[in-house]
Amino acid sequence: MIDRVGRISGVQSAAFSASTPFSYASTASAPIAVDGYDPPRDQQPIADYNTISPDYFATMGIAIAAGRAFTAADDEGAAPVAIIDETMAQQFWRGSDPVGSRLQVKGRWLRVVGVARPIRSRNFMEARRPYFYVPLRQNPVPVLALQVRTALDPATLRASLVREMRTLDANIAPGELITMREQVERTTAPQRIALTMLIVFGGVAIGLAAIGLYGVMAATVAQSTRQLALRMALGAEPSDVIRLIMRSGLAVTIAGVVMGAAAALETTRLMGYLLYEVNPLDPMVFAAAVAVVAVAATSACAIPALRATRTNPLQALRG
Repeated sequence: MIDRVGRISGVQSAAFSASTPFSYASTASAPIAVDGYDPPRDQQPIADYNTISPDYFATMGIAIAAGRAFTAADDEGAAPVAIIDETMAQQFWRGSDPVGSRLQVKGRWLRVVGVARPIRSRNFMEARRPYFYVPLRQNPVPVLALQVRTALDPATLRASLVREMRTLDANIAPGELITMREQVERTTAPQRIALTMLIVFGGVAIGLAAIGLYGVMAATVAQSTRQLALRMALGAEPSDVIRLIMRSGLAVTIAGVVMGAAAALETTRLMGYLLYEVNPLDPMVFAAAVAVVAVAATSACAIPALRATRTNPLQALRG
């Protein structure tokens, strides 16, 4: 099957695996033992693993940092082997070269032949966990996923896959055909929904804040009409009136920003689980929030200020 898929025009490589990163299927795990590593008392080291065919790393774009990848020679007649990731190497080998050492999985010793770059197998939010790979020919599994690296459109590729599969066996056909981008988007759906809700509620909050500030400033200007008219009658320029009103409105805004920022510093840590590679206390995020509030406040204060400059001093004083 791999040979047939590899001959499809536009396919760069293909491989089988027992599990696919970012899928809802559970990742296999097993207790392990490492030559030269003594675990803490009453603790049994456990690592996640995947069963793969040759070319899996090339197909999935996972680099081999040391040693080699699996080959067709790693079959049932060869010595059992495994490839670990860098997270596992750092935790159990502690700086020494793991290539050539032994790893025990389910009571069977495997020779480590390579070290792969670490991946996230479940979602972007998970912490790095020890992970290793075993060759499919030495560890047969009943259900496999076919991974294909290609620039072809999925609809076009499906027709070719169906043709090649039915050439081998007329009773089989591919199940769901999905791109890795779609696979990732499924697992990030909760974060994207939460982000959308935060954007909507944040937009409503800033809108209500701007409307509230506008109402306060409009009422303040209306109550101060005679005072402003007197200033203008005594020679105050429109720019002086605008500056006075803007100063009053922005003073309220600055006080609110200071109190809001203090509260945010304490409560934003609760949102950390929704963030990926973003610090909950990121200064750029806080600066952007302050800038948005400043723009909204300036707009809310500018309308009453401009309206006040069009006040006729004589009419206001007579009233």
